[in-house]
Amino acid sequence: MLRATLRSFLAHRGRLLLSALAVVLSVAFVAGSLIFSDTVDRTFDRLFASRSADVTVEPRGDLESSVPSGAVQTLPASLARELARVDGVAAAHADVEVGDITVVDSGNESVGPTTGAPTLARDWHAGERSVVELASGRAPRGDGEAVLDADTADAKGVGIGDTLSVQAQPGSFRVEVVGIAAFTTTNPGAARIFLDPAVAAGRLLGSPDRATSVSLDAAPGVTDAELKRRVTAGLGGGAYEIRTAGEQAETAADELGAFLDVIKYVMLGFAGIAVLVGVFLIVNTFSMLIAQRTRELGLLRALGANRRQVRRSVLTEALLLGLAGSTLGLVAGIGLAVGLIRLMSAFGMRLETAEMVIRWATPVTAYAVGMGVTFVAAFLPARRAAAVSPMAALADAEIAGAGRPLRVRAAAGSVVGALGAAALAGCAAADETSSAASLLGLGVVLTLVATVVAGPLLVRPVIRVLGAGFPALFGAVGLMSRRNALRNPRRTGATAAALMVGLALVTGMSVAGASMSRSFDEQIDRTLGADFVIQNANFKPFPQEVTDRVRDTEGTGLVVRQRFAPVAVRLPDGQRVETTAAGYDDRVDDVARVTYARGGTAAALADGGMAMDAGFAAEHGVRTGSTLPVEFPGGRRTELTVAALTDMAGGDGFGMRGGLFFGIATVEAYVPGGQDSALYVNAAAGTSTDQLRDRLESALDAYPQVQVRDQADYKDLVHDQIAVLLYLVYALLGLAIVIAVLGVVNTLALSVVERTREIGLLRAIGLARRQLRRMIRLESVVIAVFGAVLGLGLGLVWGLCTQQVLALEGMTALAVPWSTVAAVVVGSVVVGIVAALLPALRASRMNVLEAIAYE
Repeated sequence: MLRATLRSFLAHRGRLLLSALAVVLSVAFVAGSLIFSDTVDRTFDRLFASRSADVTVEPRGDLESSVPSGAVQTLPASLARELARVDGVAAAHADVEVGDITVVDSGNESVGPTTGAPTLARDWHAGERSVVELASGRAPRGDGEAVLDADTADAKGVGIGDTLSVQAQPGSFRVEVVGIAAFTTTNPGAARIFLDPAVAAGRLLGSPDRATSVSLDAAPGVTDAELKRRVTAGLGGGAYEIRTAGEQAETAADELGAFLDVIKYVMLGFAGIAVLVGVFLIVNTFSMLIAQRTRELGLLRALGANRRQVRRSVLTEALLLGLAGSTLGLVAGIGLAVGLIRLMSAFGMRLETAEMVIRWATPVTAYAVGMGVTFVAAFLPARRAAAVSPMAALADAEIAGAGRPLRVRAAAGSVVGALGAAALAGCAAADETSSAASLLGLGVVLTLVATVVAGPLLVRPVIRVLGAGFPALFGAVGLMSRRNALRNPRRTGATAAALMVGLALVTGMSVAGASMSRSFDEQIDRTLGADFVIQNANFKPFPQEVTDRVRDTEGTGLVVRQRFAPVAVRLPDGQRVETTAAGYDDRVDDVARVTYARGGTAAALADGGMAMDAGFAAEHGVRTGSTLPVEFPGGRRTELTVAALTDMAGGDGFGMRGGLFFGIATVEAYVPGGQDSALYVNAAAGTSTDQLRDRLESALDAYPQVQVRDQADYKDLVHDQIAVLLYLVYALLGLAIVIAVLGVVNTLALSVVERTREIGLLRAIGLARRQLRRMIRLESVVIAVFGAVLGLGLGLVWGLCTQQVLALEGMTALAVPWSTVAAVVVGSVVVGIVAALLPALRASRMNVLEAIAYE
C-alpha cells in the first residue's frame, strides 16, 4: 500500500501542485512573521540590555493617556548628586532626553523620519553605554552647537556647518551641526540630535535644574538588584520609578513590542486567510481526485485492501502534499522575513539579515500548520475513499458523491445558520458595545460556516438564475456550461466558497468603512464651527510660539485653544477610571457646537467645574452638582464639580472615555508645561477665509509639522485614516482571490481530465475548439459570480451588523459603497475568465480519438 500510495502521489503531482501553492502561501506568512518578530526581539533585547544603566531613576508616570499633553515629566537634576552618595553607586548622571520634538533645516523642511518614528533630543554623554559614537567633527560645546546622528544626516543631506532649528517645548532655538554621530548598535529608526550637557536642560526642559532621569553605575561587586534596593531605601518615597538594567530593557522592549505586534498580527492575518481559503481548495482537489480514482480504489479493495488502508493511503498523500508545501513555505517564509528586514532598514530601522533568528519553534509551527491543514482538509475525502466498494472496479462510476442527497448539509446548515442569525440579531439589539461586538464575532463565524455547509443547496437555484441568459446568448454552448456548473453542487459550492470568503470580508469592511466615513462627516458638520483648525500632522502638541504666531497673524479673529490631560476620576460607584480630559478656552461655543442635557459651557469651563458625557454619568451614578476627586500626572489632585452633562454622540471615542472637559486654566494649573494640541480659529470681520488661510500658512511656514485644516480637510484626513484599514482588507482580499483563482483553475483542470471522453465525443460531433473554450470559460464565470453573490450577500449582512455596533459609539450613519459592490461583480467575471484560460486551452488541444478512448 505504501508503494501504491507513493506511485499515486507522483502520478498526480501536477494536479496537486496548485493545492500545494495554498499551503506554501499560508506557511510562508506564518514562518515569515515569526522569523521577523524573533529577529527584531533578539536584536533589541541585546540593544536595551547592553545600553541600559545598571539602575535608572525616572519620574513615576502612573497615568496612561491616549492623547499626549505635551508636558515632560522631570525630576530635580540635583538628585544625581544625592544618589551619587548612596553606598554602591560608582557614578551618577542626570539625563536630559525629550521625544517628539521637531527639527527643521534652513529651508524649513523637517529632518525627522518620514515613517512616524520620533525625533529625540538629549544631552551629549558619550560613555561606554552610549548608542552612538562621534564619527566626524567634534562634540558640542556651549549654546548653539549640536551633533546629529549619521543616518538622519545621510537621509536629509545635512552636513557639518549646517544650521538647524530645534522646536522644543520651552521655545525654538538654532544650532550649528558640529559633529556627526554613528550608531554603535541597531538604530530603532528615530532621529537623534545631541546638545552640550551644560545647556541641554535649559533648552529642552526650560530649566537647568531639571532632568528626565538619573542613570546610575554600580560599583564593582554590587549587583543591580542590590543597588536598586539601596537607592529605593535612600529615596524612601513613591515619586520615582526605579528599574534595574534588565527591567529597563524589558520596559523598552514592551513599548517597541506594541509596534512589532501590528506587523506580526497583520502577517498572521494573511496566513489565516490563506489557510482558510486553502482548505476549500484542498478539499475540492482531493474530492475530485478520489472521484476520478473510483475504479482504482475499487481495484485496491478487490485485491484485499481494507477501508483503513485506503483511508490511510489518501491521508498519506495529503501529508506528503503538506510536507512538500511546508518545506517550500518555510523557505519562502525565510525570504519574506529577509524582505521585511530590508524594508524596515529602508524605513530607518537598521537590522542585519546576517543576524536573522530562526528558533526551533518556527519550523515546528510551519510544518504543524502546513501538514495540519492538508490533513484536516483531506480527512473527509479520505473517509469517502474508504467507503468505495470493490464492485466499483467493475463499473464505470460517475463522479462520486455527485448524486448523494444533501439532507445532512441542509439540516446542519439550517441549525448553524439559525444560531448565526440569532447572534447577529442580538448584536443589532444590544445596547453595550462589548456584548454587541462579541455577538457580532460569533454571528460572523456561524453564518460563514452555515453558508459554506449549505452552499451546495444554493447552487442549483442561484446558478439557474445567473445562467438563465446563457442559452439565448451563446446557444447550446451556454446551455452546456450552465449544466456543467450544476452537475456537482458540492464541487461548485466548495470552489465558490474560496472566493466567497474574501468577498464577504471586503464587502463587510467596506460597508463599515463607508459608514464610519459618513458618520464622521456628519459629526464634523454637526460639531465643528470654526473656520480653521490648527493641528500637528500627527496630532501631537506644538510649542507655545505656534499659538503666538497664529494670534499675531493679520485677519485672525477668535482663537480657542485645546489641551489634553491624562486624569483619573473616582466615581460614586467606587470605580477609578483613567481617561483623557480636554481643556478649552472660553467662547468655545463660537467654534464648536456642543449640545447639553444639563448645564452649559460657561458652568463647565468655570473654575472648579467640568463637563461629562450624560450616558457615562448615568452609568456611574453621577449627577450635576456631584463633586469628584480627580488625579493628574505627578500625583497632583483636586476635586471638580460636574457642572454640565453633554449629549454628544460618540463622546467616549478615541480613548477619551467619559467625554470629560473643563477650562484650560485647570489644565495649566495641574499639568504645568503642557502644550496646545489644537487651535480653533475664526477669521476677523472683513477677512475672507481664503485670505486668512494663505496668511496662516505663511506664518506657520517654519513649522512644517503644523497644518491648517478646514472642514473639508478634516473630512479628507478621516477618510485617509479609514482607508488605511481598508487597504489592509483589500490586500487580504487580493490574497484570497489569488488562492480562489488557483481553486477554480484546479477544479476546471481536474474537471477537464474527468470529462476527457465527454469532451472527445463533443469534438467528434462537431464542437469547435473555440466553442469548447467558451463553454469552459462560461462555466468558470458562473461559478465565480455565484461565489461573488454569496460573498456580497453575506458581507452586506455583516456590514449592516457592524454598523449597528459602531452606532453604539456614536457613528450612526449607514452607507453602502455601491461602487465597491459593482467592482466586486465585475471583478468576479474577470476572475472567472482568467481562471479558465489554461484549462480551456488544454481542453481545446486534446486529441479527439485519444479523448474518446480515454478510460
